[in-house]
This record gives sequence, structure tokens and C-alpha cells, in this order.
Amino acid sequence: MDDAKEGDRNAVETAPLPFRTAVDALRTARLRPEIEIDPTRPPQRLAPHAYALEAAVVADDEDLADGRLVLLHDPAGHDAWQGSFRLVTLIRAELEPEMAADPLLPDVCWSWLTGALQARGLSYGEPSGTVTRASSHYFGGLGERPAASQIEIRASWTPREGRGGVPDTAAHLAAWCDLLCQVAGLPPAGPGDGSIVTLPQRRGPQSR
Repeated sequence: MDDAKEGDRNAVETAPLPFRTAVDALRTARLRPEIEIDPTRPPQRLAPHAYALEAAVVADDEDLADGRLVLLHDPAGHDAWQGSFRLVTLIRAELEPEMAADPLLPDVCWSWLTGALQARGLSYGEPSGTVTRASSHYFGGLGERPAASQIEIRASWTPREGRGGVPDTAAHLAAWCDLLCQVAGLPPAGPGDGSIVTLPQRRGPQSR
């Protein structure tokens, strides 16, 4: 284990019990097999305690979407959060250009985030974020590459705390993975979700 990861592990082990409990739930959550997830270095100075995961949706050895989920904790509470925990996310995926041109795409993607949380029966507050779409066109020595379009979701929300002042972080992670798979264009995994619409993805090699 490198020094950075060792330091992060020690920071979690010496953190308050509610944060350690919340992190343990993230570490032991059971997720869809298409999700490849690993801990990563959390951002500094956003909160007294932080833990981060990075994940990718992989199917047929192809990276369809990727993202990061960060758990923040301030034992004293935070006025902007209206709580002592906060979840922050970044999700990216490449799209077909015609889909990226849909004027309703940002609204649809934001509704997927809130819908994923609601579908899991999760209580949350103070949601905020942005949905950004971008297109890249290549010229000169890169002119043979096809144009690429990408969607990016940046968001944060406050998970409501339950017993012992700890939110159900495993369920929030599962909802986040539902969103990640939905953006990746995968069909829903569970029964009763057949009405969920997913984005058709650009197939072939991707660069991030």
C-alpha cells in the first residue's frame, strides 16, 4: 500500500464512529457485476473527514461510463448541507452525437439522479448540481477520429441520518451505481424497473 492510501486508511480509522460506520457500509456494499469500484484519494479541505470511491461501468471489456463518489462528514454539522454528511459525485459517459444534441438531455439526466434515490426509498435533502454536455471535433493529425460527445453530471446531496446519526450509505451507493449504469446505457438490473430509459452509448474505443 502506498503512503497516500495508508494515510487515508489511518484517517478513517481515527475518525468519529458515525463516519467509520458509514465508510464500512460503502466498503461492504454488494453491487452489479458490471461495476468496477475502488477507493481513491479523497479531496482535501472540503470537510474534516472524507472518503472517496471511483467506479467504471465495464461491459465486454469496454468502459461505458465512469465516476467518483465522495462521502464528506463534519461532526459539527454544516449549514449549507443541513446535516453532518454530504455525498458529492461526478459521472461521465460518451454519447452518440444526436443524443447529445437533444435539448431535454440535461433535464432528463438530472431527473435520473433524483429518480435513482427515490427508487431506493432514500431520504435526502439539499440536492444541487450541474449537467454538462460537450462535443469534440478532431483536426490535423487527429482528423481521422470521429467526433465525440460526452455528458457530465456533477451533483451533491445530503443523505438523511438514521440510527446512531449514520445515513444508509450502502443504499446511497447502490442508487449512485444505478445512475451510473443508466447513463452507461445498461438495461435495469432489478424487476419493476422496465420503464427506465437509458442513453444509447457510443461503441468502440474511448479516451478520457
